[in-house]
Formats: sequence, C-alpha cells, structure tokens
Amino acid sequence: MAVSEPRTRLVFHDELESLEGEVLSMFDLVVGMVDRAVECVLNQDVELARMVIESDDRVDGRYLDVNQGLLNLIALQAPVATDLRLVFALLYTNVHVERIGDLCVNIAKLVPLAGETPPIVPELLELIEKMGPQTRSQIEQAKLALQNRDADLAEHLVIQDDVLDDLNKEIFRKALTIGTDEDRREWAMHMTLIGRYLERIGDHTVDIGEQTAFVVTGEFREFTDASARKNTAPRP
Repeated sequence: MAVSEPRTRLVFHDELESLEGEVLSMFDLVVGMVDRAVECVLNQDVELARMVIESDDRVDGRYLDVNQGLLNLIALQAPVATDLRLVFALLYTNVHVERIGDLCVNIAKLVPLAGETPPIVPELLELIEKMGPQTRSQIEQAKLALQNRDADLAEHLVIQDDVLDDLNKEIFRKALTIGTDEDRREWAMHMTLIGRYLERIGDHTVDIGEQTAFVVTGEFREFTDASARKNTAPRP
C-alpha cells in the first residue's frame, strides 16, 4: 500500500500536467481566431469570417475534454493544497478561453451583415485595427503568466487592459458622430459591437490573470484600481 500511493500521485500529476498543456494550447487557438476575426472585419472577408466561425468547434471540443478531465481528477484523486488551487484555476481559465472563442465568432458573424460594399468610415476601422494586436498581446501575456506562475505579469494585465478600454470608448464616441445616414449608422453600430467584443476579450485575460495569481499566492482577489497604477513603469 505504501508503494502504490506515490505511484498514484505520480499518475495524478502527469494527468494534471497534461490537462494544463491542453489549456495552454487553447490560448494559441484563440489567438489565431482573434487575428482572423480582426482581419475579416478590416477586409470585409466573408469567407474568412466563415472559417473563424467553423474553427470554434475545435475550441469547444477541447474545452469539453479538459473540463471533463479536471472534474475526473477532483472526483478520483481528491487533490489538496496547491494541486487543488491549480485544478480550480484551470477550470475557470478553460471557461474564459472558450468564451474568447465565442466572442471571435460574434465578431465574424457581423461581417456578412455589412453587405458587399459597406459605407466604411476609415477612422473606425483604424481603431479596430489597433485593438487587434493589443488583444493578441494580452492573450499571450495571460498564457505566459500562467505557464510561468508569474503573478506580477498576471496582475500587469489590468494595466494593459486600459489600452483596450480606451480604444473601445473612442470607437463609441466616433460612432455617435457618424451622421444621420441610415446605412452608415448601422455599419458604425456593428463596429461598436466589435469594439465591445474585443474589449470583453481583454476582460477575460484579466480574469485569467486573477486565476494565475490565485495559484501562486493561495489568495483570490480581483485586480482593481488600475487607474492608480497608470504611471507605473510597464513590464518589458
């Protein structure tokens, strides 16, 4: 009996490591979805939008597999202490990454609604274009923080997210001044929704960062008061 227990725990850690690897690989999937979602908006590419929508099946399938695997670990292995924190953090992170994929789908679904020759306002597209790399960067930062158990990098996401918040607000402000033409107003409304979806993706990366900090410190807390930290020197 004394010999079997260490072996059981070794199997448990192997399974947990494998599931964490699956979650980390999901970050890469949604990064690609974000890139393609923004590209299809900028180029009014309906075919690429369709590919974004279809690619969400891979994220959903992996989400279900990881979720079931983590629940099995809880039921069969009864993890404790740091292991238990990691299991629960991965469960929540898994949800956030899956929802990022859903938001990319929401963006892609708006592209065909604009028609073949939408009344494009360049200033709004420029803001969407700026949000794309920032969103990608935050997803990659959230992944790196979790992978390296870097609580400081995780918390820095809340400062990074201010950039997306400001761009989203600027899109909304410009959309309000678009004029009275019905087609232009409808197109601007779509751009406002897209800006909001990208801003929500940023919020999900902050939530993932909070889960990483929980794993590292053993204390869950929301990252707050970002405005008071704006003058803090950014991390490289």
